[in-house]
Amino acid sequence: MNDISNCATVELADAVTDAFNSNDIDRVMSFFAENAVFNHAAGSEIHGTSTIGADAIRAVFGGMFERVESVTWEPIDTRVDGDKAFCQSRRTARFPSGEVEDCHMVDILTFHDNKIIHKDTYYKRVV
Repeated sequence: MNDISNCATVELADAVTDAFNSNDIDRVMSFFAENAVFNHAAGSEIHGTSTIGADAIRAVFGGMFERVESVTWEPIDTRVDGDKAFCQSRRTARFPSGEVEDCHMVDILTFHDNKIIHKDTYYKRVV
C-alpha cells in the first residue's frame, strides 16, 4: 500500500509546471527536496547527466533561466501512479539571439512529502 504522504497528484505536478513557467528559480526550487536528484536527458552516462542536491539543481535551472529570454512548458498529458507523476509537455525556449529551441519532453517526477526527490527528463528536440 502506498503511503499517502508520498502520493503524487495531477495538481502537484501542475503546480511544478506553473513554477517552471514563471521562470522564477526560487519558486521552482520550493518543490525540490534538499537531497533531490535531477537526471538530464543528455550526458555521457546511460541516465544522462546527474545533478545531486538542491544547490546544484538550483545552479542548473538558474543558469537556464539566465540564458533564455523565456522558456515555457505547455502540458500535453499528466498521469500519476503512487509517488510518480509522468508529465508530457512541449518546451519552448526563446533566446536573446532570436533562436528558438523546441522540444517534446517527458519528465518523470518522484515525490516524497510533496517535494521532488527525483526528476528524470527525456526529450526529442527539433534540430
